[in-house]
Amino acid sequence: MLSSTATRRVLAHQSHVNSKRTYILSALTGAFSVGNYILGNDIKLANQMENGELHRPKSDNEEELKKLDKPLFERPTPNYEGHVPLHPVEKLATFIGSSIGAFLHPEENKYIVALGESTAFPFVLRNLRNEMLSDPVGRQILRERPRMTSTSLDLDYLKSLPDNTMGKTYVKWLEREHCSPDTRVQVRFIDDEELAYVFQRYRECHDFYHSITDLPIVREGEIAVKFFEF
Repeated sequence: MLSSTATRRVLAHQSHVNSKRTYILSALTGAFSVGNYILGNDIKLANQMENGELHRPKSDNEEELKKLDKPLFERPTPNYEGHVPLHPVEKLATFIGSSIGAFLHPEENKYIVALGESTAFPFVLRNLRNEMLSDPVGRQILRERPRMTSTSLDLDYLKSLPDNTMGKTYVKWLEREHCSPDTRVQVRFIDDEELAYVFQRYRECHDFYHSITDLPIVREGEIAVKFFEF
C-alpha cells in the first residue's frame, strides 16, 4: 500500500500528463481549424475562378485596350431584306462616284440607280409618302406594295392599245430605247423600309415620264426628265 506522499506524487504526475494531453489536443485542434480555414478559402476561390464567378475591377488601361480592340468600321444591322446600311462617308463616296459615272455614261443603269439613292433625302421621301397617303389609290399602293414588272404590266396587252394611249406610248418608248421595266433594281441604300418602297415606286415610274416627254436615255434627256419630275 502506497504512502500518502507516493500517492500525491502519482496523482501529480497523472495530472501533469493529462494537462500535456489537453494542450496537445487543443493545439492540434487549433492547427486543424486554421488549416481547414485556409484550405477552405483556397478551394472556394478555385471554385469561383472555375465557374467564372470571380471578377476583379478593370483598370483604366484595360478599358482603353478594350476600346482599341473594337473594329473601326462596324456596319449596322439591316432594316429589311436586301438593305445595305451606309455610313455618311460611304454615302458621300457613292454620291461622288455615281455622279461622275452618270455624267459620263448615262446609259449605265447602275450609276443612275446609285445616284438616285444617294440623293434621296428622307424629308423628300416623307413628303412623297404623305402625298400618297392623302389619296385613296396612294394608300392602297402603300398597303399592297405592288411592283411594276414586264409581267405585272402585261406589255403585250399595252402594245395592243391605240397609239394615243399611255400604255402604247410607254411600250413603244421601251422598244425604241431597248429598255425593260425589269431593269429597275431593288432599293438597297435607303434606311427606312417604307421610304425605301416609296423610292422604289418612284424609280419604277421614271420611264413613264421618259415616254410621256419622249426623251431618250442620254445625258440631256435624264436632266430634262429630272426637271419634269420635280
